[in-house]
Amino acid sequence: MNARANFTRMEDSTQADWRVIGAEVMASARSLPDRVLAHLKLLDGDHGGFPIDRYQHSLQTATRALRDGRDEEYVVCALLHDIGDTLGSYNHFDIAAAILKPFVSEANLWMVQQHGIFQGYYFFHHVGLDRNLRDQFRGHAHYTRTEEFCALYDNAAFDPQGETEPIETFEPMVRRVFAQPRNSVYKSASVLQTGA
Repeated sequence: MNARANFTRMEDSTQADWRVIGAEVMASARSLPDRVLAHLKLLDGDHGGFPIDRYQHSLQTATRALRDGRDEEYVVCALLHDIGDTLGSYNHFDIAAAILKPFVSEANLWMVQQHGIFQGYYFFHHVGLDRNLRDQFRGHAHYTRTEEFCALYDNAAFDPQGETEPIETFEPMVRRVFAQPRNSVYKSASVLQTGA
């Protein structure tokens, strides 16, 4: 059994308690890529009426970005852009962005966070929404990047005959991107970085 802290109210915790917690947090952080990949796999077989299931769509989106020479972080964002579909039926892009936020650049985070609105350009008019909803972001520093992501990779990745790399191609990339947080309130907390 793992060690545990000894407080019943967080305000009564001690530095020794947080050393115990820090060690557990670090062990959990090391297995984060495994949990992310397992959650992505939940999209396998989930067609939701689309021509291919959401897992294949994710792999196909990432494959297109990889073959287009995008950097590793961008490819991982392409792979995980719809990971929130299982829990965020109405805001999947927010969930994907929350998962990626500690590990990716501001540009890639914004792209993932807003891709749902930008992807709407291709179908919102069929469901009674304004396909130009993305125009509210015109002039934003990452508008063109997000528009391009949807046009080149997300929009085009519903092809049952489309070339798709297996998950094994992307696993090492996911592990590298999730290896070290870049943007977290806990980043400088030594006890949570070392567990000691």
